[in-house]
Amino acid sequence: LNVHNSALFEDALMLFDSTLRKELSRSFAGTLVVILTIVLTVTLIRMLGLAAGGEVSPQDVVLLLGYAALGHLPTMLSLSLFVAVTSTLTRLYRDSEMAVWFTSGVSLARFFAPVLRFAAPVLVAVVALMLLVWPWTNRNTADLRDRYERRSDLSRVAPGQFQASRDGRRVFFLDKQSPDAATGRNVFILDQRDGRESVTTAQAGQIQPGADGSRRLVLSHGTRTDLDERGDTRTLARFEQFDAAIGEKNVARMDDLPPKARGTLALLGDPGGKARGELAWRFGIALATFNLLPWGLAL
Repeated sequence: LNVHNSALFEDALMLFDSTLRKELSRSFAGTLVVILTIVLTVTLIRMLGLAAGGEVSPQDVVLLLGYAALGHLPTMLSLSLFVAVTSTLTRLYRDSEMAVWFTSGVSLARFFAPVLRFAAPVLVAVVALMLLVWPWTNRNTADLRDRYERRSDLSRVAPGQFQASRDGRRVFFLDKQSPDAATGRNVFILDQRDGRESVTTAQAGQIQPGADGSRRLVLSHGTRTDLDERGDTRTLARFEQFDAAIGEKNVARMDDLPPKARGTLALLGDPGGKARGELAWRFGIALATFNLLPWGLAL
């Protein structure tokens, strides 16, 4: 009889483990979908605002959204795991299933083993995301934003829009573009620097490469007005062809990366406070995810 009762109890525990893990899986998946939707919506609105303000390229919004989602994924997994544990046990208490398990000899500590087995893949994913994917996404995001901020003045010009240069001293306007992407018509350039203001207009402009690797804008059939604000003198000139050196050399990759964009191995060899703080954040997220499991059981 004791052997028979022991076998029944073991079968009941197997049923208990499988049922608990299935319910945790359903709750975890539903919570993750909701949190992911909220985060993606908020991040998309933020990225669109940055693109409208000229801080990021509109063509990179979807790519930046993907990087942001990967960067926030460890936090979303941790929160989803915590909500799944608390919601599942709350339902068991509400439906009096916990009372049945307690009277069967299953203590609350017995719940930790199936919860930990269910959470083990999530914990491994959080550690991998924080140590490997987190710096990769931050590095690519910073690289995209840096390239856009340091792009050449010519690449800022868009047909039908006034665009300012990176230093804010030039304003460009292009009425429309021809089928050739390197040629434009009805060009307007306002240049302000060193107490002088220059306004250049031309019927057409063409981008040509320079000998030093920069790009130059060659204007044709236009006028140029120079105003010396200190001497209050104005000079008007007409030209058949004018060479405006407003291009810049190709942008190089960033030399200095912030700690969150550096690899974990590189941070381990850096004794600086910022590097140690970033390492504490990465390992802290993984430890916090594990600590949320007993917290969920206790609450």
